Amino acid sequence: MDYLMFQLEKDAKTPLYEQLYNEIKEAIIDGTIEEGAKLPSKRKLAEFLSVSQTTIEFAYSQLVAEGFISSEARKGFFVQNLEDLALIEQEAPHMTREENDTEEIFIDFSPGKIDTESFPFAIWRKYMKEIISEANKDFLQLGHPQGDFELRQQISSYLYQSRGVKCTPEQIILGSGTEQLMPLIIRLLGKEAIYGIENPGYPLTHHLFLEDKQKSIPIPVDIEGVIVSQLEQTNATVMYVTPSHQFPTGAVLSATRRSQLLSWAYQQENRYIIEDDYDSEFRYTGRPIPSLQGIDQNQRVIYLSTFSKSLMPSLRIAYAVLPKTLIMQYMQKYSYYAATVPRMDQHVLTKFMESGHFAKHLNKMRKIYKRKLEIVTKTIAEFNPIVTISGEQAGMHILLTIHTCKTEEELVLLSKQAGIRIYALREYITGDFEHASTPKIVLGFGGIDTNDISASINTLIKVWEIRKTP
Repeated sequence: MDYLMFQLEKDAKTPLYEQLYNEIKEAIIDGTIEEGAKLPSKRKLAEFLSVSQTTIEFAYSQLVAEGFISSEARKGFFVQNLEDLALIEQEAPHMTREENDTEEIFIDFSPGKIDTESFPFAIWRKYMKEIISEANKDFLQLGHPQGDFELRQQISSYLYQSRGVKCTPEQIILGSGTEQLMPLIIRLLGKEAIYGIENPGYPLTHHLFLEDKQKSIPIPVDIEGVIVSQLEQTNATVMYVTPSHQFPTGAVLSATRRSQLLSWAYQQENRYIIEDDYDSEFRYTGRPIPSLQGIDQNQRVIYLSTFSKSLMPSLRIAYAVLPKTLIMQYMQKYSYYAATVPRMDQHVLTKFMESGHFAKHLNKMRKIYKRKLEIVTKTIAEFNPIVTISGEQAGMHILLTIHTCKTEEELVLLSKQAGIRIYALREYITGDFEHASTPKIVLGFGGIDTNDISASINTLIKVWEIRKTP
C-alpha cells in the first residue's frame, strides 16, 4: 500500500473524498500507480488513512465514472489503461455513490431508497403495453427538446394543484435526472453567477457548484433552514435551497426565512433562487408547505423536482420550471438540444398521471411512509435521550443525534462491519464548516420493509453498543 501513502488534510476546505480522488488520479497519470494494479479494498484503505469508508466510496466511485479504474465484482478495483480515455484532464462530473458488489449489506438505511413492494406494477405494465405499438411508431422519432407537451401539461396541472406552482407547460423542461438539468441551469445563468449552497447539503449539487470554487459559497443551515442573514453578507447571486425538507437535516425553511430569501432575490436584477422540491409529496404533520415558486411575485425562483421519490429512481425523469425570462433565453440558446428522456417513458407517465393513478399512488405511499415513520420514532424513543430524532416532519429520512463517546466515523464503520449501510452527517458538509462534536447520522427508512423496521433499528443501535433507557 506504499503508493497510497497520501497526506489528507482533514482541516482543509477541500472535502476528504475529493483530496483522495485527486491524489489517486495524479498517481495513475504520472505512473506511480501502474496500469493493472489492484487498489486496496475500501475497508482496508479507510482503516489505513483513518477516514470513513464512505469517503473512500466517493473517491473510488468518481475514478470509476471517469474510467481511471474499474470495479470487478468480488475482485476489487483495478487501474485502467489511460490510452483508452478520451481526455484525462476533463472536468470531473459529480461524485456518485457506487453500490459495492463485494460488500454484503443486510440492512440499507440509504436515504435514496424507496418502498418497491407497493409499486403498481400491473397498471404500469398495462400502459407500457398500450404505448409500445405500431400505432405509436412516431415515438421512435425525437420529440420536443423540452419534453413532449402532453407530459409537461400533466406536470403543470399537478404542480399547481399540489404545490401551488404557477407555470405553463411551455416553462417546463424535462431531463433524465437532476444531474442532467443542473448543468443546463448553471450554463443558462452564465459564468458570472455566484452560487450559495446549503451546508450541509446535497453532495451532487455541492460537487457541481464546487467545480469552480471561486463561485460557490457554503451557507450554514440551522433548525429553521438556510440562514439567510449569512447569505446576505456574501456576494452570491443564486441560492440553491431545499426549503420544504432540507437535505439532509430535514429542517423546514420557516415563513420568516422564506420572506427574507425572496426579499434577497428581489434586491438585484441578476439574483435567482433554485428551489429543489425533491420529496415534497410526503409531508406527515400540519398543512402542506407552499412552494417558494408559488409565492414568488417577481419570477426569481427556478423550481426543480423529480419523480425519483414519488415513483422510482430508475425512471430518470426530472423537471425544471424556469421563470419566463429564462425560458426565453433557454429556447434561444438550447433549442437544438434533444430531450434526454425516452418518449415512450414520457407517455407511459402521461397516461399514469391523466388517469388519476399517480394521485392514488401518492396517497397510498404517503400512508405507508407515515406508518414507517411512526414505527421509526416509536422504536428510537426507547433509546431517548441517548438517541434523538429531528427532521421527521416530511420525507423518507430522519436525522439521528447520538450522545456517545464514539465519533461519526466509528459509528459508520461499526455499522458497515455488521452489514448495515448508514451515512454520517459529515459526508454532506462542505469546507471548514463547524460541525457539532455530537455524532449525527442520516437515516433513510423508505426502503426498509414495514415489518422489519423495528428489528433493523434495534440491530443498528445494538451494534453501536447503546442500551434502551430503563
